Amino acid sequence: MTTKHHDLVHEFPEFRDLIHDLKVSDAHFRKGFDRYHELDHTIHAAEQRAQLMSEQEEENLRKERAKLKDELYAALVAANKQRCA
Repeated sequence: MTTKHHDLVHEFPEFRDLIHDLKVSDAHFRKGFDRYHELDHTIHAAEQRAQLMSEQEEENLRKERAKLKDELYAALVAANKQRCA
C-alpha cells in the first residue's frame, strides 16, 4: 500500500513561513503541531503495517488528526490576518 505523510507544510504550503514562526513563538501552536506530527507518524506506520493496531484505533487517530488539523489551520488563518493588518 502506498501512503503519504500529511505534514502541515505540505498541507498548507502557503503558510510555510508562518508555521515556522508560530512553532517558535507560540507554545500552544507548537504543542498542537507536535501532536499532529506524532499522530501523522503513527497513522503512517499503521498504514505501512509497521505498527499494528485495530481499525477502530486507526480511525480514532485519523479523527483526532483531522480535528487538530482544523484547529491548526484556524490558528494559521488568524495569525495571518493579524500579520496583514
